[in-house]
Amino acid sequence: MPPKGKNKLPVPLPEGMVLKDTEGKVWRLGAMIGQGGFGLIYLASPHIDIPVEDDAVHVIKVEYLENGPLFSELKFYQRAAKQEYIQKWMKLKQIRCLGIPVFWGSGLAEYNGKSYRFMVMERLGIDLQRIFDAERRFEKELVLQLGIRILDALAYIHENEYVHGDIKAANLLLGYTNPHEVYLADYGLSYRYCPNGNHKQYKENPRKGHNGTMEFTSLDAHKGVAPSRRGDLEILGYCMLQWLCGKLPWEQNLKDPVVVQAEKIKLMDELPHSVMKLAPGSSCSEIAKFLACVYDLAYDEKPKYEVLKQILVDGLKSSGRYYDGPLEISTAKCTLSQPASKGLKGDLPKPTRRQFQQKQGKLEDKERNHLRKTGPIITKRRQDEGKEVEFNRMLQHDKLQPEKPIRHDYHPQTVFWEVEKKHHQNRTSHSPKSLQEISCGMTTTSASSSFNLASSDAIYRLITNVISHNTQMPDVMRELLHQPPTSQCYAQDDNYKCGTKG
Repeated sequence: MPPKGKNKLPVPLPEGMVLKDTEGKVWRLGAMIGQGGFGLIYLASPHIDIPVEDDAVHVIKVEYLENGPLFSELKFYQRAAKQEYIQKWMKLKQIRCLGIPVFWGSGLAEYNGKSYRFMVMERLGIDLQRIFDAERRFEKELVLQLGIRILDALAYIHENEYVHGDIKAANLLLGYTNPHEVYLADYGLSYRYCPNGNHKQYKENPRKGHNGTMEFTSLDAHKGVAPSRRGDLEILGYCMLQWLCGKLPWEQNLKDPVVVQAEKIKLMDELPHSVMKLAPGSSCSEIAKFLACVYDLAYDEKPKYEVLKQILVDGLKSSGRYYDGPLEISTAKCTLSQPASKGLKGDLPKPTRRQFQQKQGKLEDKERNHLRKTGPIITKRRQDEGKEVEFNRMLQHDKLQPEKPIRHDYHPQTVFWEVEKKHHQNRTSHSPKSLQEISCGMTTTSASSSFNLASSDAIYRLITNVISHNTQMPDVMRELLHQPPTSQCYAQDDNYKCGTKG
């Protein structure tokens, strides 16, 4: 389990400090070249006797020991990203390059009385977010190539029981020594969705809702459901849509997570038309098909990665570009000193409980109105959600629904026949012959709990009086009224029953 506590940025370590990893290798720190939300990134070199050069090919990520993100990332690399595993997978799948950074080692360090955790990685280049901020959109061929590369990486990650959980341009970096390849980095939010082969159960948790980067986070994450494979693929679909069209339909409402969630539901429910209208012609058709396949996945269902990959590959055939060819990305408009975009972090203030309930109610109303127009769409995703929602509604109904009130009818004939029917359902030994006997019979445990009408003498006299003044009563009924009782109540084993006096 990752360390608990509030994550905070560490005090910088001095340049030139030497660190020793768990394997006994030593590393010298160079200049600090960046920082994330909770950690610092330094150039590093295994040559500790000379200063670290600016073109070093290693970096070290440093965080306080009690911080959680680096711990989660470290566990992912140790369990799932060993180089022998990656090489074996590439050979099996005939992949020339798998976009997962190389992990070199990790360890602990002390400085000024504080404990640090560090991780040594291969150095990567510029991130796609800087390029996208400069270009504002990517051409279709590049989007499809990126999608295929990332899909290959996700297939490997998922096969090793992990999901990434935070796919976005800021976490996709070009290679430093091979800038025509892209790498999926930052596994601080990675999640082990299937430990030891046991998939996590679908369970909604509103307190954990809307986690992740707001533009791209999955519908499951909006509901507080633990990340899964379909969530990663859904996020990838949103990323490709933004890169191709320049923006997403909900980007103007990022401060309102519930509205963003509603917009995503509308987009997915109205596929493929909702995606096709975002760009002219059929340039979004592959992404529409991709998202449609992902939306139909059950929560714990294994995606058909080859089918999804073929959808994107088919889109490249007309352009004559190979899906595994070098990425043609221009960084001319970008400067390496330009900071990554700051508006993409999912750290927006969450709504209060009352605001969440109000927004959630509006969202449910929109969904109901949408279903009235389009009809229900039954998918495996809907089945997953339906089981959870139906169970919660049953619990809520039992809590809110008061006990069904006893029916005090002023129609004595109806009362009579209902009581007689009740006796039949309770399998009494005989049918009542008079209203007095009915009163006796209704003192049984089974009858008195649901129908206490005749248990009171006053109510019995009232009914008798009403019946006596009813001029339309059949003679047979009036005769039954004045007939003396032929049975009495007796106690047996604390349960009151009616029987004939012997």
